[in-house]
Amino acid sequence: MSAPRRRTVQGLTWISIALFVVLVLVVFWQVFTRQVLQSPSGWTTTVSQYLFIWLVLFSVAMVFGERGHVAVDFFARLVPRPAQRITSVLVELSVLAFALLGLVWGGIRGMSISFDQAIPGLPVTVGQMYLALPIAGVLIALFALEDLVRAARGDDMLAGDDAQTEAALQSAGADADGAPEGGRASADGPTPASPTSPTEQKEA
Repeated sequence: MSAPRRRTVQGLTWISIALFVVLVLVVFWQVFTRQVLQSPSGWTTTVSQYLFIWLVLFSVAMVFGERGHVAVDFFARLVPRPAQRITSVLVELSVLAFALLGLVWGGIRGMSISFDQAIPGLPVTVGQMYLALPIAGVLIALFALEDLVRAARGDDMLAGDDAQTEAALQSAGADADGAPEGGRASADGPTPASPTSPTEQKEA
């Protein structure tokens, strides 16, 4: 994963966390005003709905950026390597087309139609809340374009490889950190340090 992509994914992660926290607080206030105060808040339902939409869109972009999305690649891994490359290219082209047409173009069109439509009790309009669609679409399109280039070169064949590689590297790093200083960690356990030969003892 490239450094700009990693930073973008980290930013999306923090945005998703912040949206989730705000969503929980809004829903808690909604339940509190309804059940305890017996005076339901009028704005919490609408805000929670739009917060949930923003959370889903940015979370999807984050997962796609780290290539952790669900991918059924059982049959794709059975075909020869050139066919895997073609399959990966076709998949990335499909994702790119959906991001550009469905999210970016569709989101901008939805914004233009409802940009002046007011939301009761909120200082924003429906069109402004639709801004999450083109933003998420642009991010997914950039990720898909990078993956498309890699798939065309044959550097990355199937979806999910990056996430699996990152997990394997983190696991290997954790195993290396937990290995004792006197030996090297192996599959059967720590390998003890080799004993010093008599010649080396004399020289010492």
